[in-house]
Amino acid sequence: MTESHQMHGPKSIRRPIGFLVDPLKRFMLIEAADGGILLLAALAALVIANSPLGSSYIAFWQREFGFVVGDTIVRMPLQLWINDGLMAVFFFVVGLEVKREFVTGELREFKHAALPLAGAIGGMAVPAGIYLLQQWGTPGQHGWGIPMATDIAFVVGCMAILGPRIPNGLRIMLLSLAIADDIGAVLVIAIGYTEHIHLMALGLSFIGIGFFILLLRVGVRNNLVYLLVGIGIWVGFHESGVHATVAGVILGLLTPTRRIVRRARLNFIIQRTLYFMQGDHWERPAERYAKLRQMERYARDTLSPLERLETELHPWVGFLIMPLFALANAGVVIQAADITMPVATATMLSLMLGKPIGIFCFSWLAVKARLAQLPEGVSWNLLLGGGILAGIGFTMAIFIAGLALEGHLLNHAKIGIMIGSLLSAVVGMALIVFFDRQRKAAAEENNASKNKSVWSR
Repeated sequence: MTESHQMHGPKSIRRPIGFLVDPLKRFMLIEAADGGILLLAALAALVIANSPLGSSYIAFWQREFGFVVGDTIVRMPLQLWINDGLMAVFFFVVGLEVKREFVTGELREFKHAALPLAGAIGGMAVPAGIYLLQQWGTPGQHGWGIPMATDIAFVVGCMAILGPRIPNGLRIMLLSLAIADDIGAVLVIAIGYTEHIHLMALGLSFIGIGFFILLLRVGVRNNLVYLLVGIGIWVGFHESGVHATVAGVILGLLTPTRRIVRRARLNFIIQRTLYFMQGDHWERPAERYAKLRQMERYARDTLSPLERLETELHPWVGFLIMPLFALANAGVVIQAADITMPVATATMLSLMLGKPIGIFCFSWLAVKARLAQLPEGVSWNLLLGGGILAGIGFTMAIFIAGLALEGHLLNHAKIGIMIGSLLSAVVGMALIVFFDRQRKAAAEENNASKNKSVWSR
């Protein structure tokens, strides 16, 4: 055996398809790429909608598809299959992220959670208030929930562009804040945009949730069983009048965070499998299969269901579901006059001004009340820049707009969302870079003056 072979071990078998698949896998692991793909999808939808193909493109998403089960006919436009169906998976991942943050993340301790929670409350209440001040008593009044949530994918993308120029404390706060106001957005969808409730269907949904919890309690581990029960719960919510995506959030919050197998137990199984590989029984296919399956099962169970599902579903949500949502919903025909329409301007101002004002003021109150403190390396100027960056409200804002408005008002709201989000991203990033340079320059000047005073002695 050569020295090289001893160092690196035997070569693994390489499939030709790996040449194409492996780089894609590596790319999909970069969370910041979600925002780039989402931006490209939104731009593509805008360009096509404002081209000669625009009418055909918009009509395509309104084509109806469905299926029949006995006497029940389920038929909806393709756009609604995406918004009500696929987006339930998006909201399931939101539920997983929220639970992770409250169990193991920044929101698990009040002293760490106080500032992002205060900022999230202000970042929801003030934009909604600014919108209502401009739209009260008009047909667009029902869109008050549109500017309340921050788009975490775009914010992560912007922070990736900023790199080390954004302090880690501000990075963590913005992510925690975005997750916290996702909770608020889900409550707004469930309470503010549910008009008629069918109690029978809602009751069946809660029976399904109870059955889901029972399966968890007795230790059922078959994913197909949970998937079928989850689909049943989704159908119940869809028929009840409560938006079906709420089912996704509830199931995400119910997902266990406890690991079934400890690391020591996995290590024992691996050592036993390695010992088995050195014996004669390894050549028997049935025994080899059983041992490897056992090791695979134990390795899988060293991750909690929440960790595993969040990791496995994130690429599907970031690289398929959210871009499809953008393609189906961001295709708006833009005319110059539409930009100055009341709903468009109300949405823009709520995102660009309401978000930073709400986040800054409520955070300031929390700090002054000694309920929270600014993260290390984060000044009030930087927090203001982060608040402006949080005005990016693309995905959730468009989703709520689709529930709240229709026709021309919906188009005006989407225009306001896109312009407001774009300006928030550009201005927020520019201010963070500017204030970060000021902070570093002040720190260098302070260090220089300290060194000078030392030498003068």
